[in-house]
Amino acid sequence: MHIAVVGLSHKTAPVEIREKLTFPAQEQGGALRQLISCENVAEGVILSTCNRTEIYAVVSDFSKGKDEVVNFLSGVCALDKSELLNYLYFKEQENAIRHLFKVSSSLDSMIVGEAQILGQVKEAYQSSFEVQGTSVVLNRLFREAISVGKKVRTETGIGENAVSISYAAVQLAKKVFEDLKGHTVLVIGAGEMSELTAQHLLANGVSAVLVANRTHERAVELAAKFNGKAIKFDDCQEFLKDADIVISSTGAPHYVIHSDVVSKAMRRRKNKPIFFIDIAVPRDIEPEVGEVYNVFLYDIDDLQSVVDVNLAEREKEANKAEKIIDKEVSKFLSWINSLEVVPTISALRREVEEIRMAEMEKVLARLKHLSSKDKNLIDALTNAIMNKVLHKPIVGLKESANKKDSYIYTESLRYLFDLSEKEGEE
Repeated sequence: MHIAVVGLSHKTAPVEIREKLTFPAQEQGGALRQLISCENVAEGVILSTCNRTEIYAVVSDFSKGKDEVVNFLSGVCALDKSELLNYLYFKEQENAIRHLFKVSSSLDSMIVGEAQILGQVKEAYQSSFEVQGTSVVLNRLFREAISVGKKVRTETGIGENAVSISYAAVQLAKKVFEDLKGHTVLVIGAGEMSELTAQHLLANGVSAVLVANRTHERAVELAAKFNGKAIKFDDCQEFLKDADIVISSTGAPHYVIHSDVVSKAMRRRKNKPIFFIDIAVPRDIEPEVGEVYNVFLYDIDDLQSVVDVNLAEREKEANKAEKIIDKEVSKFLSWINSLEVVPTISALRREVEEIRMAEMEKVLARLKHLSSKDKNLIDALTNAIMNKVLHKPIVGLKESANKKDSYIYTESLRYLFDLSEKEGEE
């Protein structure tokens, strides 16, 4: 049994590749069922965010399981397998565990210390759990990862001096407009990212906020928080002429802003600059928009240059977080190793032997008149009974070792005989 990670992120793949390999929430159930139907994949979780798509899997054979996951991803994104391999990374067992703990602690994020990823890890796990895509190993792994993420945030300063994708977007806006006072921002998409962006913009002096969302009621709700104005989603292009800054973060599978519309808006603005930041994956804004005169377009990859400014202090806290993760990885590996057949058989024999000896001593203490020969006969008898009782469970456990989900049998036996808890006490 192996824990495997197959994925790509902002570190290995540009946005045009990442946007081809996304799993919207409504499609994850079917994708997960397809994933765990693979011959060597026993459990699976799909983590899909703006900056990463990763498959966490329990596989019976790492090499074969890895190939099955790659084929699965290739089919989803319609990319040739050889091309996709240029962007993927692979991690096994300890490295896979450590990677997830770092992801949930935001150490692997574009912006170290950002808070959103922990919630995204929770959602990814919950989605798989609901379709029975997880079992013994990934249930424990993801619960531990969530716990580690919380521990890192409470025991270090990794989340201080709040930095997020939305904050980085505002910092980039300030490079185009030295002073944001008096400017109008149009926020397209009223999700959490949009709300955070609006908060940062207002804190930096923006005077007016326009909000457009496919669900108009949500746009009204968000606009009310900032004394802004809600507009209908279909009318947002009309309001481009009024916006100095446009932040777009929808879940649309296609472009929502095109170059011809922006060109028309610029004529109406008499070429007064517009600053676009596209923080959606897939992208919301057609790349050709950036070619329009006096239009400044940045996508999510461009935010990296802004992020570096606030990383120095967080890197110090990241070192503290690494020590927490090292400790938790070691603990998890001890548990994983306990799921191997041989140590479990040894633990089972040891547990039953302790019971046999304790009970035999009680009886012999009452039968002091017995000879050494009689005591040896009782010892042999109880030992024979123990071996016969254990024979079938041990044979069954050994036979299960070659099965795809063998560790489930091992964990069940450890649970029924309370082996893990006793070893922990020791």
